[in-house]
Amino acid sequence: MSDTEGDARRRELGDNSGPVEEEVEESFDRTVEEGAQRLNRSFRDVLITGLFGGFEIGIGIMAYLGVLHETENHLLAGLAFSAGLIALLLAKSELFTEGFLVPIAAVVAREASYAQLGKLWGGTLIANLVGGWLFMALIMTAFPQWSETITKEANHFLDAGFNWQTVCLAVLAGSTITLMTRMQHGTDSVTGKIAAAVVGAFLLYGMQLFHSILDSLLIFGAIHAGADINYLEWLGWFSYVVVFNVLGGILLVTALRLVSASKLVKERREDAPENPEAAHHSG
Repeated sequence: MSDTEGDARRRELGDNSGPVEEEVEESFDRTVEEGAQRLNRSFRDVLITGLFGGFEIGIGIMAYLGVLHETENHLLAGLAFSAGLIALLLAKSELFTEGFLVPIAAVVAREASYAQLGKLWGGTLIANLVGGWLFMALIMTAFPQWSETITKEANHFLDAGFNWQTVCLAVLAGSTITLMTRMQHGTDSVTGKIAAAVVGAFLLYGMQLFHSILDSLLIFGAIHAGADINYLEWLGWFSYVVVFNVLGGILLVTALRLVSASKLVKERREDAPENPEAAHHSG
């Protein structure tokens, strides 16, 4: 095939002349660019977006508890919880476990540093918990009739104990929300992004997966409601759930995604500055 014929064929197939499909390349580029932007926020901005993320997840939990209280059906209540993930998406706030694909892709592509990743993770985790704690105090003061419902939910997680089942439930929660993020970055359609949020919510709360942030808010709400639960019990539960959320999100989704896009990763690394943090600050 001549060069002219080859160029014509590439124009027919799309702009990408490499072996990776054009849509996959565009999705990868969006992921890296957004990751770099998020990682280059100031620590103050990280805390603010994380705090609002805790508030917005609280909106979803309010919807979840309202439906669960009336129906005692976790599948319907899981669908109601999607209000929180949709709010998180449209308000562009930050949820700790959403940071397993997008920021890591930016770091691997050398568009940001590991120190920036640590800042994002640490700041978002703390701010999500603080924001969620505050919002759950508001919810349980407004709806004291949900006390029995939320206490039962909190005990479901705390009484499960550390075993292979709970480890798997935590791994699945981490991979589910990371896959939701992957789906949202695979499309420009707002409708498609919202559909991914609904699917994610249904799986996370409809199936009662163990999610470190989302379920912590239920436990905080039960404590606010006067349940016989203390913060040490929560911390013991949280300490292993968060680890397996991270492992699930990174190993089952992020690592596989980066391996499948290894050619694109290599190209971005070759074009990246030697000191990405300094380069972004100078820009």
